[in-house]
Amino acid sequence: MEPRSRSFYILSAFFGLFVLFLYGPTLTIGILSFQGEGGGLTFPMRGVSMYWFYDLFEQQAVGDIWGSFRRSIVLGLMVMVTTVVVSVIGGLAFRKKFLGSGILFYLIITALVIPSILVSLGVGLLFSQSGLNVHWSTSGFGAQLTWTLPFGLLIMFAVFNRFDKSYEEAARDLGASPWQTIRYVVLPIIAPSLIGVALFGFTLSYDEFARTLLTAGSYNTLPLEIYGMTTNVTSPVLYALGTLTTLFSLLIIGGVLTLALLSNRRKARAGSDAGRAV
Repeated sequence: MEPRSRSFYILSAFFGLFVLFLYGPTLTIGILSFQGEGGGLTFPMRGVSMYWFYDLFEQQAVGDIWGSFRRSIVLGLMVMVTTVVVSVIGGLAFRKKFLGSGILFYLIITALVIPSILVSLGVGLLFSQSGLNVHWSTSGFGAQLTWTLPFGLLIMFAVFNRFDKSYEEAARDLGASPWQTIRYVVLPIIAPSLIGVALFGFTLSYDEFARTLLTAGSYNTLPLEIYGMTTNVTSPVLYALGTLTTLFSLLIIGGVLTLALLSNRRKARAGSDAGRAV
């Protein structure tokens, strides 16, 4: 085994510092959330307990933690489903050139470079001036789609750009209709990418702050509620909330990855059974 060079250790140390910079704040919040009853917002810790997690489930003097949590979940699911459906439709549409496709593509990408707070302001003004209700489920939903849809469409553009059209041709040769080709051939093949788009859409919506700030109306989503609590709550209960929301995010990601793994194994098993049958 050859001895490792000095550059290897330098790069390893740099990578370790990068990981610490990336996850250090989250780890710090997680540690401070396990303080005792007399704990504060900074080190040193005052005891170790689950007190603040229990306190989180009690009636809080300020804020609506669990109401905002439910709203963020519902909004995230709405954005996720819409992002997946529109991204697939857009990806299929852009497989062929059509009049105005180039302009439409750049209009989609432009939504990513416009400052999020300006998008929030514009959508909020549009709804209020039109006499529509500024609410997290309407204006907030629309504002968040301006953030998630471009990412979903870019993923689908890349997926369909390398998609082998011979599978569709074979399905049509066997008598499949266009809808049957999409349902039984195209969608199963791109299923892993759809899971990625769904996960992307949900996570981007779940923690979106700027584009929801002026479009949520009278009811906060969880990021807005946490921001509001930082000006009122001066106890580690805020850290306990951050720890639980982080664990929830990891649970969602783990669940999606598990479903994808099980799906791949089932496909592999079905292909193996078909091969033995032949």
